[in-house]
Amino acid sequence: MKVLVVDDDEKLQKLLKEYLTGYGYSVISLFEGKSTLEAIREQSPHIVILDIMLPDEDGLQVLTAIRRQYSIPVLMLTARGDETDRIVGLELGADDYLPKPFNPRELLARMKAIMRRQTSQKEANGNEGKIVRGDLILNRARQTLSKEKRAVELSTTEFRLMETLMEAPNIVLSRDQLMQAARGRDTVAFDRSIDVHISKLRAKLEEIADSPERIKTVWGTGYMLLCE
Repeated sequence: MKVLVVDDDEKLQKLLKEYLTGYGYSVISLFEGKSTLEAIREQSPHIVILDIMLPDEDGLQVLTAIRRQYSIPVLMLTARGDETDRIVGLELGADDYLPKPFNPRELLARMKAIMRRQTSQKEANGNEGKIVRGDLILNRARQTLSKEKRAVELSTTEFRLMETLMEAPNIVLSRDQLMQAARGRDTVAFDRSIDVHISKLRAKLEEIADSPERIKTVWGTGYMLLCE
């Protein structure tokens, strides 16, 4: 898998190249934003890691240019606490964001989650609009969650939350990520109502699978769907 990293920090570029190469990834390094589209066209990377703060061009402008031509997954790197940039980035089409400084292990986990969601979407399109994770089946057309012969209907918000969790099994998703999936561009950051919707999902999981603990709370971070 090819990863295009667009960041002017030479130390970070070196660190990511060494780390990701160790996991079998091919890393393409760019130190400015103006060559990003050319690199995507010529190198065909599978995912782009894009810093918001670039020396020649704003990362959000680069993201906008990417989205005009490509649907390639983009993970944004932002300054810690820069909440506005993160929200704008998601609105412009970023698939995820990661504040600096960060642990390369978390970057890798988020990359895998993004690619897994993309793969799940392709599988779902060839599987009558269903996502299957272990014994759980999410039916997109009917907006139901089922196990064996038992099924429950989901509200639109519950469905989007469950869809997001099932597309990234065993990966911790923040409240921001889940609210973005549930509400789209109208997301209010850190909206605590996410906890209410998760509680309702757990109740419905208990109805069909006797296992509300399938959705694990990761304190201080968010939630994770446990799947075998």
